[in-house]
Amino acid sequence: MGDRDEQGTIGRRVQRLRVQRGMTQKQLAEPVYTPAYISTLEAGRVRPSDDALRHLADRLGVEFDELATGRPARLVTELRLRLTEAQRTLAVGEAGAAVEQYTGLLTEAETHALAEEQAAALLGLGECALETGELAEGREYFERAEARLGDAPLTARVPALRGRAVAHYLAGELRYAVYLLESALDELNRGGLHDPDALLLLYASVIGPYMDMGAHARAAQAAEFALALAPQSGDPALVARMHRSVARTLLAEGRLAEADASLAKAAELYRGLRLRTELANCHWMRGYVYAQNGELERAETEMREALRMLSATRAALYSSQLTVELADVLHRRGRSDEAAVLLRGVAGGLSSERGAVHAAAAHRLLGIIAEDARRPEEAEEHYVRAMSLLERAGAAGDLADLCRLLGDLLRRTGRVEAALDAYRTGLGHRTAPGTTTLGPAPAQPQL
Repeated sequence: MGDRDEQGTIGRRVQRLRVQRGMTQKQLAEPVYTPAYISTLEAGRVRPSDDALRHLADRLGVEFDELATGRPARLVTELRLRLTEAQRTLAVGEAGAAVEQYTGLLTEAETHALAEEQAAALLGLGECALETGELAEGREYFERAEARLGDAPLTARVPALRGRAVAHYLAGELRYAVYLLESALDELNRGGLHDPDALLLLYASVIGPYMDMGAHARAAQAAEFALALAPQSGDPALVARMHRSVARTLLAEGRLAEADASLAKAAELYRGLRLRTELANCHWMRGYVYAQNGELERAETEMREALRMLSATRAALYSSQLTVELADVLHRRGRSDEAAVLLRGVAGGLSSERGAVHAAAAHRLLGIIAEDARRPEEAEEHYVRAMSLLERAGAAGDLADLCRLLGDLLRRTGRVEAALDAYRTGLGHRTAPGTTTLGPAPAQPQL
């Protein structure tokens, strides 16, 4: 019989609409039904069939769904159009305005018990929270979105699950983020649920955590699968996000020209879609590529443009992370004082629960600057704080490098035993390339 209210509720609704239109039970019933049937229906003693409801809706001048569920005609269509508008508002960087739109839509969807539209509004609120760096709030929205879609197939729940994983990733919980994404990939691939968009979203999202954990082989494999899935996707924004993620693996393999080309494709798609924050992230990544290639002036130009765009969208967490990478470029250009000022300015906005990997990078760079200025005690303090952040996040590659820096500092200051301890810690975290402690990689997609 489909999604409809209880027969008593429908009966009262039929009676109310009939009275509003000045109709008798006989007029409503003709020519197919009897006045006695209408009387029984209005009293809630009979459950009307779909055919009966269609007849009554036609006589009363309302839509079938409105009579069966009480929802105004075209409500769902209108809500979905407004959800698209809210998504566009967020895409151009107006997160505050998008929150207001999504909040109003959520209230309306809850009033009319529309689970899919509730989930879409909650998903939007979660994305707004990621944009503004409210990670705990974002996780809560994504969890609620998943709960609203509890009976839906996994493919429908993937965007909410991915949002939850990204919130954990940005908070520095790399291992758990990978666990969530790998589990979903495994379930999709082993279950034969070949949804190109869902798979592409998951593979593109898992590359960053893999790279930060030092699992470069798994990141490269995820990038390979993502590139193979891209032609099957009908979502250009998703394809652009994939190109931006894949660039990280190409860069790690020393394929700088290919990484830059991948980012150029992403930027072209984002410009066409007018997705301001994502376009800013492309400038950011291109700056990172140039920095890795030693083109520091070009790197600074790209990063400053990205920072300008992110600041305009009030993307606080992303702006803080980018500022750390810009400071590294400035330091390498011989402008350490300027770099230190930038780092101290964003230090309060980064923590073990909010951008842990970049918080560690900030302390690492402040340590290097202090060491260059012959302030070993200050340098040691920054290195130790960075180590604590990276250990909690599970960023093995960065942690091994940091242990080497600390060990060198301790050795130069005559503390040989402490230096050896630092080196041993670093060796313990230098895992074999491409490995994690999460067990076997997820099943492969059917390409």
